[in-house]
Amino acid sequence: MRLLEEYWETDWATVVEDFAEMKRLGANVVRIHLQVAAFLEDPVTPRARALRQLRRLLRLAERTGLRVDLTGLGCYRRAQSPRWYDRLNESDRWHAQAVFWRAVARVTADSPALFCYNLMNEPFVPGTARTAGDWLAGELGGFSYVQAITLDPAGRPRPEIARAWVRHLSRAIRQEDPAALITVGLLPETRPTGSFSGFDPAVMAEELDFLSVHLYPKPGQWQEARAVLRACTTGKPLVVEEIFPLPMSPAELATFVQEHRDWAAGWITFYWGQSAEELARGTTFQEQWTHDWLVRWQLLGLGHRPGP
Repeated sequence: MRLLEEYWETDWATVVEDFAEMKRLGANVVRIHLQVAAFLEDPVTPRARALRQLRRLLRLAERTGLRVDLTGLGCYRRAQSPRWYDRLNESDRWHAQAVFWRAVARVTADSPALFCYNLMNEPFVPGTARTAGDWLAGELGGFSYVQAITLDPAGRPRPEIARAWVRHLSRAIRQEDPAALITVGLLPETRPTGSFSGFDPAVMAEELDFLSVHLYPKPGQWQEARAVLRACTTGKPLVVEEIFPLPMSPAELATFVQEHRDWAAGWITFYWGQSAEELARGTTFQEQWTHDWLVRWQLLGLGHRPGP
């Protein structure tokens, strides 16, 4: 799997094709993941070239009739996370993150294609101190999607650390885009106290414009997935920002989504760069599985619903 910044200059035609295909599949919002290494030269210097390309991407979305969920501060390839970035203390890292978001908001705020800013994919506040520089947690398929926002809670309530971080970055964005919709990609948890992430949905609802949760139901365990949705039902709009048949089958997951579609204002799944027609000609189990899911997803017609 390639990250967007690895090919969006050299293979722009693929980006154009993918946007057109996602629109054809019924999408109205596309989620884009931006990496720190691609957008920051150092703690205070944004990369102008990447920002220009991002503006180009927003113009493409405008022409295609799609809106964009900008998910930032990615360090998905652990080896490519800048050394200077990993060596920063909490305060300096938050400052660099604010530089990132203010630079991004500056070039995207006036685009009608912008849907929202997602401050980070699956952030967490550790329960105990972590080793210096150890900001990333775990790997999946060679990528690190989960990231700490501090290395040491130092006796502070974890939900309040999360609140302070959200406020800090939201202020940076709203200096450039006062009308911005801001969210965070939450891990699928049901326990505000003693949770892994420390991001309490009730607290986040006080700080964010809408909640975004990532949901991967297990086969036959609908109650657990439903509990996640219930925990994120706070009075603010809810978007299921990630969902995919992993490990639940495409058929069962489509049924789950259909029966719970009104629990959320929007649902976002994955598009891996192959159309349903291309996947139908595939010979691997993964291609057949993904084809089955894309067909069922399109039939659900979720992209025709209004967003939050």
